[in-house]
Amino acid sequence: MGGTFTYYANVFNIAMEGMMLIGAFFGVLGSYLFQSWAMGMLFAVISGAVVALIFSAFALSLKTDEFLTGIGINMLALGGTTYLLRNIFDVKGAFISPKIESLPTWDIPILNQIPILSQILNNHPFIVYITILLALLLEVIIFHTKFGLRLRATGEDPETTRSLGISPNKMKFTSILLSGILSSMAGTYLSLGYVTLFSENMSNGRGWISLAIIILVKGRPLGILLMSLLFGFFESVTFTLQNFNIPPQITSMLPYVITLVVLFLYSSNKREEKNE
Repeated sequence: MGGTFTYYANVFNIAMEGMMLIGAFFGVLGSYLFQSWAMGMLFAVISGAVVALIFSAFALSLKTDEFLTGIGINMLALGGTTYLLRNIFDVKGAFISPKIESLPTWDIPILNQIPILSQILNNHPFIVYITILLALLLEVIIFHTKFGLRLRATGEDPETTRSLGISPNKMKFTSILLSGILSSMAGTYLSLGYVTLFSENMSNGRGWISLAIIILVKGRPLGILLMSLLFGFFESVTFTLQNFNIPPQITSMLPYVITLVVLFLYSSNKREEKNE
């Protein structure tokens, strides 16, 4: 969802991978120090905002290449979180502690009465349900509000936006900041919701997959939601396939292979449309 903002502002934000990883680490750090998931979320949001400020300082103020800036942030996130993990917690690989409080789950009473749907949709970390609502909200904000109009205009023609008294850099900065905050919250889900620990490089390419999904659906929030659920489905299939004595290295490749296949089909269709 965070990448939606930068997509429409025409900011090539490949730093989402690093933002997620940093959010995952600081989410665990805040939860561990205060034994509170809320403080973990706060730590993650602040860290995401700081990373967004760094990205903006280089890409917008210093006019560095967005791709190289994103690569630098991703490398900083991987090396920095590994360094902090070993120096703060004095462990290698992963940090697990009973002091880490996980995100609370929501039990929706209505779903309890529907056996199959209850198993699928109930008792997930609350951030899952917030994300679904957020996708609906962003669809309205981007396509039916003044802010959304200005954001899309900035991405399509910055000079026209400037002629109307709107600063393209301010709109791009806002998009990067929102992207950093939401991406760090996604990282918090990995470390406090999906599991309750932090491990080195636990984002494991999900930021790159997010970018691929955003490009695939042209930034549409509901499209991102559906494609993310599809990726999550194939990721869950990998755990099932491991019961059939299939090497885990092969099964773990499945979600990424499916994403590449979808991107290939999409690009092929686009080429055929242009030829027509």
